[in-house]
Amino acid sequence: MATHRRAKLAHDTFRNFTSKILTKPPNPHPSSRITQIQSSNLPPNRANFSGFSSFSTISSKSISKFRQARTNYNPFLTGSKRYYYVDRYKVQHFRPRGPRRWFQNPRNVLIVVLVSSGVVITVYFGNSETIPYTKRTHLVLLSKSMERKLGESQFNEMKAAFKGKILPAIHPESIRVRLIANDIVQALQRGLSHEQVWSDLGYASESYGAGQERSGKETLMALKEGGGEEKVHGKWFREDEILDDEWVQQTRKKGRERGSQSATSHLDGLKWEVLVVNEPIVNAFCLPGGKIVVFTGLLDHFRTDTEIATIIGHEVGHAVARHSAEGMTKNLWFAILQLILYQFVMPDIVNTMSTLFLRLPFSRRMEIEADYIGLLLMASAGYDPRLAPKVYEKLGELTGESALRDYLSTHPSGKKRAQLLAQAQVMEEALTIYKNVIAGRGVEGFL
Repeated sequence: MATHRRAKLAHDTFRNFTSKILTKPPNPHPSSRITQIQSSNLPPNRANFSGFSSFSTISSKSISKFRQARTNYNPFLTGSKRYYYVDRYKVQHFRPRGPRRWFQNPRNVLIVVLVSSGVVITVYFGNSETIPYTKRTHLVLLSKSMERKLGESQFNEMKAAFKGKILPAIHPESIRVRLIANDIVQALQRGLSHEQVWSDLGYASESYGAGQERSGKETLMALKEGGGEEKVHGKWFREDEILDDEWVQQTRKKGRERGSQSATSHLDGLKWEVLVVNEPIVNAFCLPGGKIVVFTGLLDHFRTDTEIATIIGHEVGHAVARHSAEGMTKNLWFAILQLILYQFVMPDIVNTMSTLFLRLPFSRRMEIEADYIGLLLMASAGYDPRLAPKVYEKLGELTGESALRDYLSTHPSGKKRAQLLAQAQVMEEALTIYKNVIAGRGVEGFL
């Protein structure tokens, strides 16, 4: 009976002790610390159980915290918070990404405008040049060395295209053209008023690089299709067409006010060459790098030396003003403008309008500019500039021009071109130079 009572007392004591442990609030100390304390206060036979109870309590706490953290997880409160924003109604939204989000910031827009403006200004003023005589400022992105290489490459293609048709250097027409061209080149040297490292004007041979025969044939076909023998007929005539040179006087005045220096470094160290081709094409041109090509079709219609000097002087004027490089630069800007307009207007309309109102007016202005420079060159070379207007009028008759062609061509009409040249102020300057040359007084620095 006494044994039963002692067992019951021990059982009740154990139950009371375990209930106190389970209902006791969590201890902030680590589990190892709790186990050590409880083990030191309990009998040896209860130490293991006390340690188990503490571990169970801490494990339950960790699990409950994990569940609570998982339940309360919010991606808006993590590191991606910068991709979201909260409106006034406490609603969370995604922030816009990409250029649209970037340009919504006025500061970013200001940075883009300033950087773009700086780039445009740097490119423009870093590649702007002043043309001799007219003092017109133009933008040329093509480097001088690249322009010269392109001219030499095209010259080799020309020799490949007309293989077997190039007159020999001892041919009378070759000698005549070479002498006239040499007078024009020497006049150019005087007009620039500083020494140029130029070799004597030579006559080109028929030798050309390998692999250029095919491209040479394409060049020949292009010249034959667009040569001076084509006839354009039209019934739309406009005799009161306006063609003046007021822009020349304005640019010269502005150039003098600014003290602009003409850009002539692209002429340094040129190796001038002449090529006479036996083809019935009424044409002649001067490629970048000092390569002059004349066709016998032109010599058949223009027999005097003054007429030939007028045409060669005009073509050399294109090389002096770097019109080829300027044309390439303008074509680049026109292409960019066309791509933008294609988004809003029909491509056919864009092409027509850009040609009529952008490309052709610029090209005609270059032609007038070359006329003026060529007129001064031929006068300095000792050829009467008063015959130049007749040459351009005759050239217009040979090409079968009409008033409609005048608006659809890169060259002004021969008749209006002759009238403008005869009345222009440059004619008075050319006559003064010519009279001084005839009197034995050379004029320098007229460009």
